[in-house]
Amino acid sequence: MKIDLFSRKADYVGITGSVLCILHCLATPVLLMTSTLVANESVRAGYLSLDYLFIGINIAAVYHATRHNTSSFIKTSLWFFLGLFTLALLLEDVNPVFEYVAYAASAGLVLSHLYNIRYNRTAHSH
Repeated sequence: MKIDLFSRKADYVGITGSVLCILHCLATPVLLMTSTLVANESVRAGYLSLDYLFIGINIAAVYHATRHNTSSFIKTSLWFFLGLFTLALLLEDVNPVFEYVAYAASAGLVLSHLYNIRYNRTAHSH
């Protein structure tokens, strides 16, 4: 069975997207307080809308990572953390607790993708 390049790299894309999202979320308060560039409303809106880009990247990564050869536990874990991540990012303006939920979900995505990489390596080495 031929697996396309993106499917083989989906876990790496997901890890990168999640880590960049964590860095983005950590940097946002600092940038908002210290940068005159982000004081411009249109620049701020564009910067803050990166959340939607991270959601899109992670949807694509999870979809492709779970299409082939993985355990049902890993599939469930990736989709659960993706749903939690998406919900938390969409609701972070409602309550500050959702920001911390987004961090935890991002970490869960990273760990699940790492576990999937390990699972695929050990499954293909036998």
